[in-house]
Amino acid sequence: MAVTETAPGEAMAGHTAAEERSPTRAAHDGILRRQSARESAARTYARALPIVPVRARGLTIEGADGRRYLDCLSGAGTLTLGHNHPVVLEAIRKVLDSGAPLHVLDLATPVKDAFTTELFRTLPPGLADHARVQFCGPAGTDAVEAAFKLVRTATGRSGLLAFAGAYHGMTSGALEASGDALDVRVARLPYPQDYRCPFGVGGPIGAELAARWTESVLDDPKSGVPLPAGMILEPVQGEGGVLPAPDEWMRRMRQITADRSVPLIVDEVQTGVGRTGAFWAVDHSGITPDVMVLSKAIGGSLPLAVVVYRDDLDVWEPGAHAGTFRGNQLAMAAGTATMAYVRENALTERAATLGERMLIQLRALARDFPVIGDVRGRGLMIGVEFVEPEGWEAGRTDGNAGGDESARSTGSGGQGEFGDHGGADGAGASEGTDGTRGTVGPSRAGGLEAALMMTGAAPSPRPASPRLATAVQRECLRRGLIVELGGRHASVVRLLPPLTITDEQATAVLDRLADAVTAVARSHRPDGGPGGGRR
Repeated sequence: MAVTETAPGEAMAGHTAAEERSPTRAAHDGILRRQSARESAARTYARALPIVPVRARGLTIEGADGRRYLDCLSGAGTLTLGHNHPVVLEAIRKVLDSGAPLHVLDLATPVKDAFTTELFRTLPPGLADHARVQFCGPAGTDAVEAAFKLVRTATGRSGLLAFAGAYHGMTSGALEASGDALDVRVARLPYPQDYRCPFGVGGPIGAELAARWTESVLDDPKSGVPLPAGMILEPVQGEGGVLPAPDEWMRRMRQITADRSVPLIVDEVQTGVGRTGAFWAVDHSGITPDVMVLSKAIGGSLPLAVVVYRDDLDVWEPGAHAGTFRGNQLAMAAGTATMAYVRENALTERAATLGERMLIQLRALARDFPVIGDVRGRGLMIGVEFVEPEGWEAGRTDGNAGGDESARSTGSGGQGEFGDHGGADGAGASEGTDGTRGTVGPSRAGGLEAALMMTGAAPSPRPASPRLATAVQRECLRRGLIVELGGRHASVVRLLPPLTITDEQATAVLDRLADAVTAVARSHRPDGGPGGGRR
């Protein structure tokens, strides 16, 4: 959700003079001018994407000016089936035509019962049999607030643990647990990543160090962090830069919290309903959280948010968390249809297969362009991090000293089964025979010190480049491709296509992105000259 600004004209490069003077173009520009004059300065996506959608289907959006775009933003991951999928429209029409009430607060309805039944059918087995669901105000951030309130009530404790780089929403409590909080009242823990590992090593060693740090914070009576009410984490940090948590680290966090009676809250607002190649991202690691926060895709493109949790945590009083619009019948119908369609049509497997294929192709692109520092992701949640290549010392954003080290591949510094899902060199993380992403824990602990001595600190990655990422986003828009920016310095181009994207559409997306990267690399060389690839 990084904020960039694109002038309307910049998105229209290549249009003829006649098109610029057309009535549709005039209407398009007029709507944008009125939006700028009337809407809050806090608006975000509209700044980087000066388009006026009037029709949409699947991956495609048509603007008021007649231009068509491939939408890899998908409502920030909301549109699992793309725009206006027939099963979603049919579910909505069925409710509208039935005469059923659209607003019922938290009363029971057949629509709500069908939604809850489908939702519970998809939950991790260890949770589904002992679950309760709380319907919240129709935004993920309210569900996060409800989860915090729940665990504080159940444990009688007040503190929380969260992770560096996290994003959990825009309300007060959710912001306190997010990575860019200004008034820090939630203890922060290191989140494992390879490319910019906080310990400088990456791979299984970096993840082991992160896990040990967590244990130390919880067990050290002088850490300054009392036993918390809960820990909240994202299985893939989306806004944090598309950082997939290693499966074994997820299992380690589950064990650490269970051993200390700390409820584990997993934020699946963006990762849920097949996005990462499993129905829920926790399914990759096989853990059962105590609390799951769900929104976006579960509403089938309409506003809906819920908290699902273990029944023994259900100790709050009636009305302890309420909201006028927590009974959105149209969203429940659309969500039921969406979840059932994903489950019945094996779209999770499709996301895993196609996502891996796209990662391979993007890593091949990264080998040709030093402006790409890392490629990572899981399923159809993909990030491409842009960096200042060698010789570009201006505009540093990460404070690294020196400038003659090439971008570190995510395969180095102890990279292995437990690492993220590969890097710009295409090495990728290897998998064990059981499909896990490696081993962390007592079995590895004895060799940790020796491994650290052998590997040493990994070379520092190149400085993040928000200016290049912004330039790529703009070039993508010129070519009819909508992408989002994220990451620590808004230097990561994010791809969140619908799970229904076809092979041909995926090829078109990658072709347009490659063209955009080529254009930016050629026009942003330090010497101002043409070129920029390593071909």
